[in-house]
Amino acid sequence: MKASRAQKTSSVFRMRCSIETTISAGTDVIWRLLTDIAGQPRWNSTVSRIEGEVLEGRRLALEVPSAPGRVFRPKVARVDAGRSMVWQDGMAPMFRGIRTFTLLPNGDGTTRFAMDEEFSGLMLPLIKGSLPDFAPVFERYAADLKRAAEAKP
Repeated sequence: MKASRAQKTSSVFRMRCSIETTISAGTDVIWRLLTDIAGQPRWNSTVSRIEGEVLEGRRLALEVPSAPGRVFRPKVARVDAGRSMVWQDGMAPMFRGIRTFTLLPNGDGTTRFAMDEEFSGLMLPLIKGSLPDFAPVFERYAADLKRAAEAKP
């Protein structure tokens, strides 16, 4: 099954992008890929470099091909091992980005993977035009994760 198309919504002070797909692998396999920070650039074409640990309260440092030279430093806000994690950056009420990763087992050996990012805040109307289109990035991320998780060892 191919990854679905990313969905986008937008209003003056809120912008959201989300995607979900079914992956023919268990949550344990997918969770290992998502939390092996050092290994992500091997399978994830949307990340050039990433460092840090997936532990609540810790910050990650990541560089992405869509913003060369910029280092993003999201904080790992929540981890529910094997099920979900939340990264966030910025400071409310001015500008905040929250990315949520969710894994739901389907009961047949497959997993529903969902990723959602919401940007909000008073500064959003001023910077919205400088933000990239996240839909193709989310679609590539989901396809990369699916390919890596379903690869035969």
